[in-house]
Amino acid sequence: MFFRYKTTILFCVASGSGDGAAGAGAVVASVGRGSARGKRILSADIITKPSHVDNKKGVSGIRKVLQVNYFKLLKETDWALYQYHVDFAPEEDHTGVRKALLRVHQKTLGAYIFDGTLLYTSHRMSDRMVFTSIRQSNNQPVTITVRLVGDMLVGDAHYIQFFNIIMRKCYEQLNLQLVGRNYFDPANKVVLPEFKLELWPGYVSSIRQHERDILMCVEITSKVMRLETMLDILNQCWRVDERRYKENFAKAVINTVVLTDYNNNTYRIEDVDFLTTPSNEFEFKGNKITYVDYYKNKYDIRISNLKQPMLVSRSKTRDRQAAEPAQNLVYLVPELCRATGLTDDMRENFRLMKGLAEETRVDPGKRMNRLIRFNRRLHEVPAIRQELAQWNLQLDNKLLDIPARELAAERLFFGGNIVANADNGDWTRTMQNKKCVIAPALHNWVFVVTQRDEKVAKNFISLVMKVAAGISFDVKLPTTEIIPDDRPGSYSEKLEQILSKRVPQMVFCVVSNNRSDRYSAIKKKCCVDRPVPSQVCMSRTMSHKNVTSIATKIAIQMNCKLGGAPWFVEIPLEGMMMIGFDVCHDTAVKNKDFGATVATLNKQMTKYFSAVSAHETGEELSNDLSDNICKAAQMYYAQNKFLPAYIVIYRDGVGEGQIAQVMDREVGQITKRLDGLYGGPNKYKMAFIIVTKRLNTRFFYNNDNPAPGTIVDDVITSPIKYDFFIVSQKVRQGTVTPTSYNVIYDTLGLDPDKIQRMTYKLTHMYYNCSNTVRVPAPCHYAHKLAFLVSKFIHRAPNSQLQNTLYFL
Repeated sequence: MFFRYKTTILFCVASGSGDGAAGAGAVVASVGRGSARGKRILSADIITKPSHVDNKKGVSGIRKVLQVNYFKLLKETDWALYQYHVDFAPEEDHTGVRKALLRVHQKTLGAYIFDGTLLYTSHRMSDRMVFTSIRQSNNQPVTITVRLVGDMLVGDAHYIQFFNIIMRKCYEQLNLQLVGRNYFDPANKVVLPEFKLELWPGYVSSIRQHERDILMCVEITSKVMRLETMLDILNQCWRVDERRYKENFAKAVINTVVLTDYNNNTYRIEDVDFLTTPSNEFEFKGNKITYVDYYKNKYDIRISNLKQPMLVSRSKTRDRQAAEPAQNLVYLVPELCRATGLTDDMRENFRLMKGLAEETRVDPGKRMNRLIRFNRRLHEVPAIRQELAQWNLQLDNKLLDIPARELAAERLFFGGNIVANADNGDWTRTMQNKKCVIAPALHNWVFVVTQRDEKVAKNFISLVMKVAAGISFDVKLPTTEIIPDDRPGSYSEKLEQILSKRVPQMVFCVVSNNRSDRYSAIKKKCCVDRPVPSQVCMSRTMSHKNVTSIATKIAIQMNCKLGGAPWFVEIPLEGMMMIGFDVCHDTAVKNKDFGATVATLNKQMTKYFSAVSAHETGEELSNDLSDNICKAAQMYYAQNKFLPAYIVIYRDGVGEGQIAQVMDREVGQITKRLDGLYGGPNKYKMAFIIVTKRLNTRFFYNNDNPAPGTIVDDVITSPIKYDFFIVSQKVRQGTVTPTSYNVIYDTLGLDPDKIQRMTYKLTHMYYNCSNTVRVPAPCHYAHKLAFLVSKFIHRAPNSQLQNTLYFL
């Protein structure tokens, strides 16, 4: 086992059977003989910081002081808290109703915090209490059972969770509405009537123990709420095509997320059952009941359309009316489900996306002001002040200041021994007329185009050849193949005809638009059936006003797909192999994922190896990942005649709840396989770093974004992690989001400063753009490959392509 737990144990004596702990998912410790009488909830925070690490701060760069979207808890509770589990009979799944039913007994209970399931108090009550309330909607009596789970001390993970529950209660005092997990402000919604959309502003917050203080992170967010229900979408499908409305409706709603207003829950739609309607019966608590009656009795909702089909989802928790409990399925009524998010058609609507961007892309200064205004609201509402005072809590009224460092601009090396600085993480102008470091000649390639687009496409190819000469990429005229139309089958048939007779260096296909089935047909043929690097370009792109810049980018792309490289950064350490890994869900096959591994093969990190493995969602990844890392090490040996001395793995796609499994199984299996390959554990050095892009943390410097190369490794980091943040990109609109790095395994022997600088260097090595990216290039390449396979190819690519960046 590679991980440890931070645990604090206190035993207290209590009477009663106290069987509520298991139901609450708590870990308890007991003392004495026989059944458990005393209970103490244990925190189980996983300590991922390697045991030898006593300092995780770097030293390079100019020191700066940033502000961050965190508020400090100036005062906090200093007494034990008691946790109780609350059950309702008959069951009630609406949190608001549960709170109202319990609120009737507030005088008996005293001061408490209740999240709908767990109740917290600062005073000890009886181990088991039973109350009765009347549900107002139907005058039905409800029995409420309150059972002691255990107690908590300051610093416990559950104790910190208590702070979050208090803040949620405060948000309700601000009349914010809970939608899914977060709170939104419908009173300040932005209505876009022409698109049948509403934009609800909201807040995402969390309170955690950081290096020295308990801090609250608050982020501004928004939710796109569509004004149409799923029944509206069904009726629209019927109006457009009566014969195929079922097929079109299923295609429109499967994999979308819906909101049910009656309980503020979100569900992902997995299927449509056209054989089941709201008039059908299902089993509920041992009795048969129709969906119509269920919603009338439960929520006082009358369903108007009794012939609509039912939507099928999978319950994330215990479900309220699962028709098939064994499969944990939930049947939903379309007219009660509101569509959320954006469709593909909406995303392609330039005016719509521009309108949304104007509302959601908040620049740093405005974001800081909104955060301060939100904080002020928490201080000004008397009920909130009273609630916080009751628990001895006080929140600071200003954004937190934190120390940071800004690294110097990285040096880029081009062909002809030309060196240039990547100022502000961008070298678009700097690289003009710079030669590529590696540029294989392209003399044997095929150009596939429809007759309609032939003229504009040939002019574009001439321009590509011209700009390619300027970057020392020798490109000759291709063989032109004309197809009669742009159907997917026309491309597939023509490519099969060509590639069955000869193997060119590259295939270039011109398409009229970005239809995914056509792109998929081309990539399946060129990545699986007849392996050859391929380039796809839309005809309208070839006549764009910035056509020269576009031609240059495509020339660089083509060069990389052949094994070339435009630039590199200096990595001083010899024998180092960098690896990126990411996972994407297959869009065509349910419960299927693809994991992509991309590894560097030389000192300049311009040559690559890649591999893709398919697996069932939730299935063990460690065997495939360790296999592919060993293959990468062997390929490194084939290129260099020695195995890499240092291996650094950047692992993306890991949720907080998966870290223990990654540490125990993935790292354990990788080191086991590498030990066998190298002949012992001391023959190589390795680091395993978890990369997290989806963060709520935002940095500010002088009311603006901090510069690329800004590193934060103190104050807001975790005391039980070897972690740091890097701002690697410069954004021109909105507020920049840093990337978090968590080193969970490390035998490299490098100090934190070198690991931080090495990580930032790698954000310059993604060849699809002339600026830094959010994650190290091998990680970004792995995502690009996993996305290509899961969305368009749906099977592992041919291994003949594994030594080039064919997926760019």
